[in-house]
Amino acid sequence: MANVKIDAVGLDELDLVCDLYSQVFQPPQAKDYFKRRLDAHRVWLMMVAELERRPVGFLVGYELRYTTYYAWLIGVAPEARRMGVASQLMEAQEAWCRENNYDMMRFECYNHHRPVLHLALTHGFDIVGIRYDSRTLGNLVIFEKQLREADE
Repeated sequence: MANVKIDAVGLDELDLVCDLYSQVFQPPQAKDYFKRRLDAHRVWLMMVAELERRPVGFLVGYELRYTTYYAWLIGVAPEARRMGVASQLMEAQEAWCRENNYDMMRFECYNHHRPVLHLALTHGFDIVGIRYDSRTLGNLVIFEKQLREADE
């Protein structure tokens, strides 16, 4: 596993996040795509992973409810896949969620994104549902992970 450096970044790094997004997902998105979503939420998080001082991965999420954090996007550049970058991003995100007193993390993943499905299960997420996305005509698997015991 590669040892990556992960930092939380602000909106001043949105160009970098857009570039990383475009290396992973199609079609590419402009900064407004991210800014609109983040502006709609009180608390949000963006992180960038660097390997040998080169950005190779990112994640973006936000507070869904006071007790629930929604992991919106995670991506790793093709040349850095299968090196543990996504796992380290997930671990950093979970640590941030615990530090910020969230009880639960939630995210959705298209059923055909097998590596992300595997990542979720490996990191202790449970499948809690499936929903159909009429925009993309695909099924999304809904994952949740409890961060605190019910009696805490």
